[in-house]
Parts: sequence; structure tokens; C-alpha cells
Amino acid sequence: MSDTVLPTFHNLPLAKQKRIIDAALAEFADKGYQQASLNTLVAHSSISKGSLYQYFRDKRGIFLYIFQFAIGLVRKTLLRVKDDTREENFFIRLERSLLAGVDFIRRHPRIYGLYLKILFDEHVPQRVELLQAVRQFAADYLRSLVRQGLARGELREDLPEPAAIFLLDALLDRFLQAVCVPAFDVTLALHQSPPGNLQQCVQELMALLRTGLGKA
Repeated sequence: MSDTVLPTFHNLPLAKQKRIIDAALAEFADKGYQQASLNTLVAHSSISKGSLYQYFRDKRGIFLYIFQFAIGLVRKTLLRVKDDTREENFFIRLERSLLAGVDFIRRHPRIYGLYLKILFDEHVPQRVELLQAVRQFAADYLRSLVRQGLARGELREDLPEPAAIFLLDALLDRFLQAVCVPAFDVTLALHQSPPGNLQQCVQELMALLRTGLGKA
């Protein structure tokens, strides 16, 4: 995806780059790829449509660049959590990672909205490749936590690593969906009145994982 953006874009002032990125993110996250309008995008960016094509080859290029930008922010966030918790127990690190994900989607709801559009819209360009990139990053991140937990004796010695990583990835992904989309939250009551205690829900999930994955 190296051809998604032209060099001229990176020569722009950072404030102008941010305006274009914010407008593109809003358009794609709110409307999806097919319904997104480049006319609306340029209007919200305060640039001309001709200028846009000096920075990106086409609509697909803009979309793929926004995806790269979004996953870059997610990567920075989780790597910071991993570094900050490197001396902590595996289950504390996992809990902090999950809570960091919740905080991220609350601060960047359109980035998570973009992910959901890719997840459920079959017409997104290079959809399979994009979803594989998301899942691969998640798997690599969780694998590093699991292997460090095993090395420290915090996890069962007979832990089946691929199955454990799949389970953890599914848990984190599904929990964030429940937090973000009320229709997906049919068990934890996070969106009901009164709402469920998110911190308590996370701790309950960690306790269940500790029972199954932790060293006796």
C-alpha cells in the first residue's frame, strides 16, 4: 500500500495534513467507502478537489492512507501500554491493554467506526488485506505478552499458544464492540440504565482468564 499517498502530501504543513486526515476519516467512518463523497471531503478540508489529486491518486488511495494512519495510532497506543507495564503480571498487562482500547475508542470514535465499516462492508477495497493486518497486529501483540507470561511462570506450562492467542484476541475484539455499539451489548449491560460497571466487568473477565490460563 505504499502508493496510497503522493510525496506532495508529506510536504504540506502539519495543520493542513491534519485537516485533510480528519475530514477523510469523518467521511469514511460515517458513510462507508462507497457512500463517502470527495466533494464533501474537500469542502471540510478547505482545499480544492484538484489539490486533493496532487496528494492522492484516487479515492482508494485516500481510504488506504487513512487506514494506515489509524492503525499507526492504535499501534503506538498499545506499544506504549506494553512498555509501561513490562514489569507487571500478565493479567494486569492484559487488563491495562483492554482498558487502553476502551479509552482509545472513546477518544477516537471515528477510527473505531472505520474499523467496523471495514469489518462489515464487503465493498471496501483490499478488505481482506486490511482485516488481516488488524488481526496480525493483535496476534503479534498478544503473542509477546503470552510468551513473556510463560517465561515468568505466570501462565500454565502446557498452555496451547495459538488457541490462547485466538481466545484473547476474540475476547478483546468482542468486548470493544460491546463498549462501542449498544446493539452488540446484550450480556454485560454496559449501555443499560443504570449502566454496568465497566471496570468490574473487565476484572471479572480477567478472573475467568486467570482460572483457565494462569499457573496454579
